[in-house]
Amino acid sequence: MKAAVRSGAAQSAHAPARPLLPLSAIMLAVLSAGAQAQSTPSSAKTLPPVTVNAAEEAPHDGHRATATRVGKVLQDPHDIPQAVTTVTNTLMEEQQVGSLKEALRNVSGLSFNAAEGGRSGDNMNLRGFYTFGDMYLDGIRDTAQYNRETFNLEQIDVLRGSAAMLFGRGQAGGVINQVTKTPLLGNRGRITGSVGIDDYREVTGDFNKELGDTTAVRLNVMKRDEGSWRSNPADGAEPEIHREGAGLSLVTGLYTDNEFTFNHYYLKTRDNPDYGISFDPATKRPTKNFSADTFWGTNNTFDDSDTSMTSLVHQYKLSSQAEIRTQLRHASYERVYWAQAPERINPPSFDGSTGSPKVRQTDTENLTLQSDLTARAELLGMKHELLAGVEYLKEDSSRWGLRDLDPGAGRFYRPGAFTSAPAITYQGDTLAFYAQDTIEFVPNWKLTLGARHDSLDAEYSSLNSPQLDFSETSLRTGLSWHPNAYTHYYISYSDSFSPTADLYQLSGGSYPAERSKVTELGAKWMLMEGDLALRAALYRADKEWERNTDLESTAAILTKKRRTDGLELEVAGRVTPKWEVFSGFSLMDAEILEVAPGADARLEGQRPRNTPTLTFNLWSTYALGGGWKIGGGVEAKSDRYAYVPTAANANSNFVNGKFSPNTAPGYARWDAMLAYEQKSWAARLNVKNIFDRVYYDAVYDQGGFAIPGSGRAIILTGEYKF
Repeated sequence: MKAAVRSGAAQSAHAPARPLLPLSAIMLAVLSAGAQAQSTPSSAKTLPPVTVNAAEEAPHDGHRATATRVGKVLQDPHDIPQAVTTVTNTLMEEQQVGSLKEALRNVSGLSFNAAEGGRSGDNMNLRGFYTFGDMYLDGIRDTAQYNRETFNLEQIDVLRGSAAMLFGRGQAGGVINQVTKTPLLGNRGRITGSVGIDDYREVTGDFNKELGDTTAVRLNVMKRDEGSWRSNPADGAEPEIHREGAGLSLVTGLYTDNEFTFNHYYLKTRDNPDYGISFDPATKRPTKNFSADTFWGTNNTFDDSDTSMTSLVHQYKLSSQAEIRTQLRHASYERVYWAQAPERINPPSFDGSTGSPKVRQTDTENLTLQSDLTARAELLGMKHELLAGVEYLKEDSSRWGLRDLDPGAGRFYRPGAFTSAPAITYQGDTLAFYAQDTIEFVPNWKLTLGARHDSLDAEYSSLNSPQLDFSETSLRTGLSWHPNAYTHYYISYSDSFSPTADLYQLSGGSYPAERSKVTELGAKWMLMEGDLALRAALYRADKEWERNTDLESTAAILTKKRRTDGLELEVAGRVTPKWEVFSGFSLMDAEILEVAPGADARLEGQRPRNTPTLTFNLWSTYALGGGWKIGGGVEAKSDRYAYVPTAANANSNFVNGKFSPNTAPGYARWDAMLAYEQKSWAARLNVKNIFDRVYYDAVYDQGGFAIPGSGRAIILTGEYKF
């Protein structure tokens, strides 16, 4: 008899409990056993064997995630003594999410950065601190600069606070870990097609095939094209998205003591990038000289990238209480772009002669080997959950500045039409060792103690002293009280470091490494017999020697010390069998405590860049019956500053002695959904930005411009399952 299912991150590290058989199969087995027990030997009959096969679609989490590896061990997020937010596959599907950026609108306390000077791609702030050095895919660093997609993701885990003990060098805000879809037993498939206004077109496919009792393969594919409500009045050019990708995964030994998985992922993007609207130096708000739908890019601007990752994962079960999990990955990232930044005075042109060109080519190759040993044991009368691991990371990156070889012809910086030797190179080798123990020293009380040591040896050609040699230790500790299975109270402390040259910044070894320290007091409750999760967290996050994120800036240090004090509330799951909700609320009190060496002393005590005081997100659905479901929600942020906290910019940051930085106004974006779902097919209508409000969802940290969010989008999706 075979009945096994598995769902992405929710798969157990050990053989999971098999799902319940259909009621008819159970009744048949009971009646059969009863009939044989009541038979006498003289009347006994040999019946042919009955084989029950149950190969069902893997159960998906709803709005509440039930499992995560963001703590290095497969566990319920409820048990982690740190704030964790998980954006589930169900949530992304209901919202018709394509990009990682759109998915992260569901994370409170998170704000978006526009493309920094030379640092285009996914770029978010979490709790007020940048995260482009804290992006991960299945627990392995994914910090290259590109735009990520969600078609091959089971969920997205956001571990808040310093996490260097678990992941290595990083920031105070937290870690964003993408979780890949993996094969499951059983045969299933799903094809979706979507159409919408502004030339929106998307096709996705998810195909799973069982090849044997413990072997399966899964293929996910995607192609999406998307226009915009904004355009260049000179030539009609629009910001555009043209993306396609595939994720292939093969597993053998599934649910055995020796499981081996092969993953390959490829993503191709051919976009026309958008740098938004300039700020007005008089009003300190986005300019009114041009309407918000004005685009400075041309039909020749472009953003091309090719991302390829190949991973091998081996899980070996030493016993029922211990296993070793090893990952080997090679990742290649190639990207080249020419974007046109806006002007405050001159309108867009057809050939890019107005505006400011932003050009870059980057080639990055990473090789990572990571191995974790996890075990449960009882020592000295106490229960222990042990973690020990080693990680090796080799990074090799080159960055070019493109040259215009055809000036005046309206064909600037096209791929193949430029020549330039690599301007900047980075090669780094990192070796890390880490260990952690979670001890239940008395019933219902657990103490977590962990440490990690990272050694980085690198060369970065952009520095006067290019040799980098950092050896740093990071700590993690937490005290948890579980008065019962549904309640968890904790206090935790964690720190992190970042030498930052690995992110191709300017500081190198001239200053101490960035250091972050986070203390958090939290509570997690499970209601409705575990269907509804609530959490609350109070935290203090301090960061020292904060680096500049702009590759084109000459200022290496932004602040010597700054702090965010915050409160977070979150709810996720089922309120009733028909009503689901996912919502987060964040208050942040952020302050510059010490200015950078030589910076304007008046900046002390001011709010840092792109750190909204308040953020709120809500998404809720209700099943009406008969296959109908409605849903809707809002994403809201208060105003955000955009400025450079250096002495050179003192005149622009202060007006008549008053702190007056460029400011993106607060906003609220409302979305809605109507769906009709049947067993083998479904249809869904999504309306994003229902009221067609103009809002600015991303700001350029240095203060130059802000990028308008999407206008009203109407998308119709059809889905076929087999």
